[in-house]
Amino acid sequence: MIELLLPPLLAGLAVALVAGPMGAFVVWRRMAFFGDTLAHGALLGAALGLAAGINIYLAVVAVCLGLAAVLTGLQRQRQLASDTLLGIVAHTTLALGVIAISLQQGIQVDLFAYLFGDLLAVGWHDAVALWSGALLILVMVLWRWRALLSITVSEELAQVEGVAVQRTRLLLMLLLALLIAGAIRTVGVLLITSLLVIPAASARRLTHTPAQMALVASLFGTVAVIAGLTVSWYADTPVGPSIVVAASSLFVLSLLRRGS
Repeated sequence: MIELLLPPLLAGLAVALVAGPMGAFVVWRRMAFFGDTLAHGALLGAALGLAAGINIYLAVVAVCLGLAAVLTGLQRQRQLASDTLLGIVAHTTLALGVIAISLQQGIQVDLFAYLFGDLLAVGWHDAVALWSGALLILVMVLWRWRALLSITVSEELAQVEGVAVQRTRLLLMLLLALLIAGAIRTVGVLLITSLLVIPAASARRLTHTPAQMALVASLFGTVAVIAGLTVSWYADTPVGPSIVVAASSLFVLSLLRRGS
């Protein structure tokens, strides 16, 4: 049992660890819809990877990074509101991804696994790849932590302080895209944003500084992964939704703790 669960557990913990600080920025900057859009693009990346016969994870990373860069540029336009633009792109990429996967001839594709995650199918190679990506994201966040906080508080003030606002914003989007590309195996396309938002929202109610919120969000995400994986193993429930329900339970407990 331990040998079977250890790679999925390590993979889930890698995602939860980095989802803490990234989720904090998603909550502070109200980027949940942006995260959903990137997650839907991940499915399109998986479909393109299958069609081209290349490594699916690399295809997902490439599509998510490219989509993040494009969206960052498109959000500067004035014709459409940002949420309208994101809604169009999100559902278009999701629809294209589902259609592309359904058209794969002679390839057995578990669409449920892409939509809701398949953490129990993660092997040692996947766990190593996820930890490598997670450590890269954490290093970049720590390196640019002050600049990222500055543009979150006020982009105008950050610019006055000499922060390269456009490049820092693009870095944040690219790091978020990299995380989402990796997390597709953990909770799936439709639930990725919940693993970013829910632990961070829970931590926000119990902490007083940005650093505390990021750390507690990582802790809550870790607890949710362990609890969700345990429930899934013993109750035979889908892993991704089980992790999200565990995270939601922690959020409810944070409401009760704050109210007491």
